[in-house]
Amino acid sequence: MRCAITRRRTTQVTVGQVKLGSETPIVVQAMTNTDTADAQATARQVESLALAGAEMVRITVNSHDAAAQVANIRELLDRRNVSVPLVGDFHFNGHRLLAAYPECAKALGKYRINPGNVGKGAKRDEQFCNMIEIACRYDKPVRIGVNWGSLDPDLLARMMDTNAMLTQPLSADAVMREALVVSALENAHRAIEVGLPADHIVLSAKVSHVQDLISVYRNLSGRCEFPLHLGLTEAGMGSKGIVASSTALAVLLQEGIGDTLRISLTPEPNGDRNREVLVAQQILQTMGLRAFTPSVVACPGCGRTTSSLFQELAQQIEAFLRVQTPIWKGLYPGVEHMHVAVMGCVVNGPGESRLANIGISLPGAGENPSAPVYMDGERVTTLKGARIASDFTHLLETYVEARYGGQEQARLLLQDLVKNGLVEQQHTSI
Repeated sequence: MRCAITRRRTTQVTVGQVKLGSETPIVVQAMTNTDTADAQATARQVESLALAGAEMVRITVNSHDAAAQVANIRELLDRRNVSVPLVGDFHFNGHRLLAAYPECAKALGKYRINPGNVGKGAKRDEQFCNMIEIACRYDKPVRIGVNWGSLDPDLLARMMDTNAMLTQPLSADAVMREALVVSALENAHRAIEVGLPADHIVLSAKVSHVQDLISVYRNLSGRCEFPLHLGLTEAGMGSKGIVASSTALAVLLQEGIGDTLRISLTPEPNGDRNREVLVAQQILQTMGLRAFTPSVVACPGCGRTTSSLFQELAQQIEAFLRVQTPIWKGLYPGVEHMHVAVMGCVVNGPGESRLANIGISLPGAGENPSAPVYMDGERVTTLKGARIASDFTHLLETYVEARYGGQEQARLLLQDLVKNGLVEQQHTSI
């Protein structure tokens, strides 16, 4: 029995063809690291991220050259049948760029505005309102994205002064956390005053430390009904970035907080940008919030297991499922919810395999060289010899076709398996 997570109730925001909010699945977002002025390179990376599973992609719009290419990037993507919405990331000069390049303003699916750097003093409100007015003109949603590293200095100074006058003042960190929430909410309400509908607003309040992020989003989520974009900013490289992001976001997601997320991993030089998409998907799928591809349960290995056989098979099956799932989804609805077990010995192998849709328990070190295969809780055959990997992959393909392809097809496929000796006659209950 799995415990359901109750999502925090929000308004619904539409970004292109993507809907954000508590009534729709949590959306995976990514961001390019190309020079947006290079339309071909940016379009290629957006397409790659979309094919990996990104449902929105943010691009930097930081210069006249970049803004001039946004409409071209959208056109290139449309020609390739890549419909993923583009989110324009604006800092410092967004008010000028959006006004100077109306084709850019129209081509974007959403604007991301950081209220901490839209201007200083009296110009701050004017320039923020200019951007909101353009969003209203073109009916575009806006993410008001507050960031710990670029918090509005005037707001922070005002709140620090007020705190200093308290009998029991809060710590500076606590004031900064509150300032992030206040900045997001004040600017959202200012946008509504200018004319932006409430269902066109998404909020974020990003920091780079796990406990601070959890505290800020708990606070923010309790004070509004806007959809929230989650992300641990500057999470870091490799396993550190993955662990930090997973730790922070898992707590918030478990509490029903979050409607879209991005995993801000620092890629290695020339590294694969798609990794942040895969990590985001794995977080959501591991928590049972969404299903993107069949999941593989595999044991960690110990002194009882063979040195590499089950590891190699688990790796092969993971790669096979990643490639096949986009094809299968169009043919076999629900296949992304399938569970596959690849276990290394008889201790937990048979039990985990029975609990999976299809599973195999490989022979451990010194054990009888045979590998029982289970389908829907029933042992259907035992594989032996050098062809265990290829035979199990064939069984997996056949199981998918049988389980998700219809009863008559299942009957014919199982007859074929029996005929070829891959499934025992008495075990044909798929």
